[in-house]
Amino acid sequence: MGLQIGELVPKKEIKLEDLKGKIIAVDAFNALYQFLANIRQPDGTPLMDSKKRITSHLSGLFYRTTNLMTKGLRLVYVFDGKPHELKAGTVSERIARKEEARTKYEEARARGEVEEMFKYSRQALRLSEEMVEESKELLKALGLSVVQAPSEGEAQCSFMAKKHEAYCVASQDYDSLAFGAPRLVQNLTLARKRRLASGAYMPVMPELIELEHVLNSLQINQEQLICLAILVGTDFNPGGIKGIGPKRALQLVQQYKSPVLLFSALDRLVKEGKVPAPEFDWREIFELFKKPNITTDYKIEFKKVDEGAVKKLLCKEHDFSEERVDSALEKIYESKEKASQKGLGDF
Repeated sequence: MGLQIGELVPKKEIKLEDLKGKIIAVDAFNALYQFLANIRQPDGTPLMDSKKRITSHLSGLFYRTTNLMTKGLRLVYVFDGKPHELKAGTVSERIARKEEARTKYEEARARGEVEEMFKYSRQALRLSEEMVEESKELLKALGLSVVQAPSEGEAQCSFMAKKHEAYCVASQDYDSLAFGAPRLVQNLTLARKRRLASGAYMPVMPELIELEHVLNSLQINQEQLICLAILVGTDFNPGGIKGIGPKRALQLVQQYKSPVLLFSALDRLVKEGKVPAPEFDWREIFELFKKPNITTDYKIEFKKVDEGAVKKLLCKEHDFSEERVDSALEKIYESKEKASQKGLGDF
């Protein structure tokens, strides 16, 4: 679900060329769920190999990643670890929604309603441990760095960006801003075109969100941004405080300058019956964003593509077209050769 503050956040379109040569910390689970949701047949059936194993995640990961590599982007994929215990409610809710979606998918299939099948199949998707492990295997074969976070992937990405080990975080969610990431790029791993309900296509451009610009635009500081997130709801406190949307939350954090003043004021509103009592401890959630569980035990390095390992996983194991895989890899080699020749020419 993620933090829902999109309507408040200023952003600007950029080109992939603007990110050339920059290290980007990618929220791996966020990207893999995109691939699973979007890369499927019109009736909702995901891509599968001859053994009926889902390959949508591998297809998206390979072709989108190699495309970004040809543009000169240096990608580090960061994987989620164990979710914090406060996310138990969110996890349970997601599982319930998926089960409901599976039921509705089967009902739509019985009626032969293709569009409904597609809609509910996307809601019922599941990322298995096997999918995660083979995704890591593919990324390493492509010579990219893989970082295993102890808990929240976005928290780890944000830490790396704050340490200037990465230029930005790539994710569709806004949580990394609350974790203090200086830059967030959205739409990076999406297809370049999005199909509308009318059947027409619209271009999808990467969008850059800069934390400093966000804070200046909203006239708040980082601690107030975390408070805003808690009010509207995070994965640690889904739903936030009922009746308080993003705009009202912004007014409150602007009015009460510190977390203590803000939540003391909310306590008064609760006693007066103006807002329902929150079912969470704001201090605990505040600390999770201020001091998240991250690791410093990782290494960012970029190696040569292991063509044999790529083909073994994709072509031999999962029936990918060797011709298409060769073509994608060749584009990487060509882009690196051009970059090398340009460097020599500049010298």
